[in-house]
Amino acid sequence: MSRALRSRRERVLVGLSGGVDSAVAAVLLLEQGYQVIGVTMSVYDGPAAPSRGSACYDCGEAEDIAAASALAGQLGIAFHVFDCAGPYRETVIAYFRRTYLSGETPNPCVRCNPLLKFGLLPALAREKGLEHEYFATGHYARTRLSRRFGRHVLCRGRDERKDQSYFLYRLSREQLARALFPLGDLTKEDVRGLAASKGLPMRDTPDSQDFYAGEYAELLAVPDRPGDIVDETGAVLGRHAGFWHFTPGQRRGLGISSAFPLYVLRVDAARNQVVAGPYARTLRPGCLVGDLCLHVPPEEVEGELRARVRSSQTPVPVTVRHGPDPDLLMVDFAAPQPGIAPGQSLVLYQGDLVVGGGLIRAGRVGH
Repeated sequence: MSRALRSRRERVLVGLSGGVDSAVAAVLLLEQGYQVIGVTMSVYDGPAAPSRGSACYDCGEAEDIAAASALAGQLGIAFHVFDCAGPYRETVIAYFRRTYLSGETPNPCVRCNPLLKFGLLPALAREKGLEHEYFATGHYARTRLSRRFGRHVLCRGRDERKDQSYFLYRLSREQLARALFPLGDLTKEDVRGLAASKGLPMRDTPDSQDFYAGEYAELLAVPDRPGDIVDETGAVLGRHAGFWHFTPGQRRGLGISSAFPLYVLRVDAARNQVVAGPYARTLRPGCLVGDLCLHVPPEEVEGELRARVRSSQTPVPVTVRHGPDPDLLMVDFAAPQPGIAPGQSLVLYQGDLVVGGGLIRAGRVGH
């Protein structure tokens, strides 16, 4: 049985977003006997504008904080807001800009979770005297104490459609040992049903779909720089407003008439070029992965390894080996995969267990 299902009188911080998932997480923890304290990061320091919806970095943040505060009042728990705008801009937004403008594809949530949400936020709470044993969120993921590895490990959420373990793979062992995921064994339908039965006002709140609700170009803050869309021979197919508007595997937005659908094969930041071609040319038999964060050595895992290269992807069978550099992994897909984008995370699984992952350095064109 997971820790989140055992009743105890211990203190837990719950990250409240103003949405239904974190609200239900708080309710469940209260029902399990925990002493619950609600906390929220304030991260948005952009220009004032009409709310565009629910996102991590969004001009609608004030409404989200107000909803979280109202929920805390309804539940009778303390609620604290911490100003994390500066660290967020330095840690997440700067990384986002740097990665995109280097021609790679960033994972803002993968970076934010270990450094800010599970790192800075609990630390700031302790500085304010809010001592706690655990930190909980509304993520659809699970942890369990592994007898074999002698520590808590991260596992996929029970709801395969909502599983968010991909975004959490870089949590440290210490963070996993203190993490509670009350929704890990629930489906989204379960959560909305619980919210309705408890009379929570955010029971019908739409899910957040991204970390930013506006156009990414707004965050990059660079002027358009027209360049060429070319095929693999270098022949010009069309024009674009800047390579950073494109990512490998993308089909929409090329604005090119062709006898067959064209996809982005890669971007060349140095030449400000976007290379396009047919779908078959997007497929890669494997990739090189670095900046590793492995919870379990892949060679010690019993059973088939699977991998995700995107958060919404069904994990696919892979074989993994270390190359000449032990800090890199060579990953071979059982079937070639599209949209292998440098900078994106590849996460390894064995069944529900999150083995770990890293950042894609390059896709392999052939065996």
